[in-house]
Amino acid sequence: MDKHSLSMKPGKRIALIAHDCRKNDLVEWVQFNKGTLSRHHLYATLSTGRLIMKETGLSVQTFKSGPLGGDQQIGAKIVEGDLDFLIFFWDPLSPQPHDPDVKALLRIAVLYNIPTASNRATADFIISSHLMDEVYERVVELE
Repeated sequence: MDKHSLSMKPGKRIALIAHDCRKNDLVEWVQFNKGTLSRHHLYATLSTGRLIMKETGLSVQTFKSGPLGGDQQIGAKIVEGDLDFLIFFWDPLSPQPHDPDVKALLRIAVLYNIPTASNRATADFIISSHLMDEVYERVVELE
């Protein structure tokens, strides 16, 4: 496999996704980190993005809702090198009708070596890292 380095600039491109029962948790996390997140570029699936914009006033570029292809759109942006982070508050206890899409998105995030948080504790550690405001060279192994 060939190794490639992708630069993550200080203004990180962060995808925000949450299953329905975790949307309030994500909005609370975004509200708590609003100052930090305002220095970055935010992306989200449709209903999550609308809720974040309504509750926080932050600008968020939205994709389709998850079940209608939004997860796949975000996965494509990861593959294209257009996203740096994935914050995905998912519900491990409820079956999701688009579960294969969720698994595919998480697989892409691992393959392309992007930091991924599936809960608040991990998201807190990522957002508080000094690397958020620095250039970071992310190594990706591709065939």
